[in-house]
Amino acid sequence: EKDGSKPISLWHDVTLVHIDPTTNSPTPYLNFVNEIPKFSRKKFEIATDEVGNPIKQDTKKGELREFKKGDIFFNYGCLPRTWEDPTFVHPDTMGCRGDNDPLDVCEIGLKIVQPGEIRPVKILGILCMIDDGEADWKLVTIDAMDKWAPFLNDIEDVEKHLPGQLDAIREWFRTYKIPDGKPPNVFGLEERFMNKAYAMEIIKECNHAWTELITGKKERSADFNNADDGVKKLVRKLSKSNLCDMAMEEAPTDISSPAVVEDDEGALAF
Repeated sequence: EKDGSKPISLWHDVTLVHIDPTTNSPTPYLNFVNEIPKFSRKKFEIATDEVGNPIKQDTKKGELREFKKGDIFFNYGCLPRTWEDPTFVHPDTMGCRGDNDPLDVCEIGLKIVQPGEIRPVKILGILCMIDDGEADWKLVTIDAMDKWAPFLNDIEDVEKHLPGQLDAIREWFRTYKIPDGKPPNVFGLEERFMNKAYAMEIIKECNHAWTELITGKKERSADFNNADDGVKKLVRKLSKSNLCDMAMEEAPTDISSPAVVEDDEGALAF
């Protein structure tokens, strides 16, 4: 808005930490980029391997994709400036590597958020889903402006104030591919939703991975060199498209302008 019309990447140019537009200072919230509005079924997602990373409806064998299970009942999108590294295996993911995408977000507020809309959210917890042999973390969040937000500060608050919500989210992800002829998804960590503190560690881990991807450090790392050829091809394609996009700009070495997120453990420098 300050410089007029300018295309941006919703993956790379949106800060992870939400910045107050009036004070230009960091807030305790993170930015959520919505891809699929609640009560809809068209499978929109950020095109991570295309220059500019537009949000597009996914295709398979030339056909536009929808959830055959039916409408999703929460807003679904991702955190900008995060990446689930396919060369990395987290100790809690049953030996499965990252899925090569930004961190997924389930936003459980009342508002229907449109594709491409950016909202400040409170991080509540996280679920470890295993999808086709890949780790696919699902963050649980709520819009910071939602009327339920003051009551929800950690994952146990969701079960307390919105009983059944977490079970419904897990079952949706367990069964949504069955109409496509695929088996149910499975979950790590004994299918538990982990708390905010655990979720923030996963977010920091994936933000660091994003930094390595976008600066080219990942392709020079030992993890990359030890990966199989299929994983190397995925990373090279992703890295090339995004480095081309940022060729005229200085590649970022940090998550955003200096920012701090406050939680119960104190200040987290991002």
